[in-house]
Amino acid sequence: MTFALSSSRLATTLGLASRNLLQQRAPIKHLHTSLKTHYAASDSPPPAEGFLPGVANSKFIKGTHHDALRNPELAGVANGETKKMNTFQAVNDAMSIALATDDTACVFGEDVAFGGVFRCTMGLAEMFGRDRVFNTPLSEQAIAGFGIGMASMGSTAIAEIQFADYIFPAFDQLVNEAAKYRYRSGGEFNVGGLCIRTPCGAVGHGGHYHSQSPEAYFAHTPGLKVVIPRGPIQAKGLLLASIRDRNPVIFMEPKILYRAAVEMVPVGDYELPLGKAEILTHGKDLTVVGWGSQLYVLENAIQIAQQKMPGLSVELIDLRSILPWDVETVCNSVNKTGRLLIAHEAPKTQGMAAEIASTVMERCFLRLEAPIQRVTSYDTPFPLVFEKFHVPDMIRCAEGIERVMKF
Repeated sequence: MTFALSSSRLATTLGLASRNLLQQRAPIKHLHTSLKTHYAASDSPPPAEGFLPGVANSKFIKGTHHDALRNPELAGVANGETKKMNTFQAVNDAMSIALATDDTACVFGEDVAFGGVFRCTMGLAEMFGRDRVFNTPLSEQAIAGFGIGMASMGSTAIAEIQFADYIFPAFDQLVNEAAKYRYRSGGEFNVGGLCIRTPCGAVGHGGHYHSQSPEAYFAHTPGLKVVIPRGPIQAKGLLLASIRDRNPVIFMEPKILYRAAVEMVPVGDYELPLGKAEILTHGKDLTVVGWGSQLYVLENAIQIAQQKMPGLSVELIDLRSILPWDVETVCNSVNKTGRLLIAHEAPKTQGMAAEIASTVMERCFLRLEAPIQRVTSYDTPFPLVFEKFHVPDMIRCAEGIERVMKF
């Protein structure tokens, strides 16, 4: 059946639509003008990926050659060179090494041949050829399906989903095909060469379609691995490990850190372990768990809490791998401290913090001194104007720390 509009009705409809669109754009235009004026006065352009306070001065950022190579996990490149990189440059470097060391490796996705919307694939097509770094149609289901087929034939498929918010059309391919491919064939076939990269998380102005953190959806799926790095050094090592791991991996990159986090990154080829958390600060009174950009929020929250409670000793853990997650490291810490706080940008209900809390209750119940605290985003769609109130900031996290310590 077809429908037709008369020319007058069509003009009226278009006119109303245009007026509504202009009305919707008015506050956005005002906000844009204010931001433009602000950044013009400060002589610095607004970062496209957002701004996260505290990253540049974080003690977790390794700004010198010596600090970068002091990590025992980097023993293999301890005598090598380092180079100043931000997170998107470190991701680019990891893919460059993967392409150079594996003739079967290909990088593909929407706009990747042009460098990608966040510049993560810049220069790769020119260096390795457009038959190995190429654009795809705007179809996330097709991107994932193509990657599965490619990996099933023994190649290394590095696929990009342009925003994690748009990974859901590929959900069936990833959850029902990639995750189960080895199992349903009795181990005869696998798609271990598949790695899905996708930018995730809040940026300050992304709204409900460019700000989500959907890691928990995939953490419910046996057969997948899910990884989220906190900065350039971690991004490079974890991405290389994810590309080379013999299981399909979803590698989520907090896009607010693409430019905000800058470190001296080893230029050599190195991997960091999947499924292994990292203890960033040791403590005896409270265990705090986070991942990705939330770690810098927690670092500041701990400092605020320590000003109110002098002598407070906090053990901060970067989970790094969401699936599988490092149960042993977290539980050993909670058995020592007796208290736990978990923070993440995803909504609270059925978030990854719930799984961690449940497991800790099962394993550490008799050692707990207070109820486990979860500090998360609210159970609402991601709001544009109210984003700063939606995500767990340093004040909300500091209040959570105070609650668990004063119970």
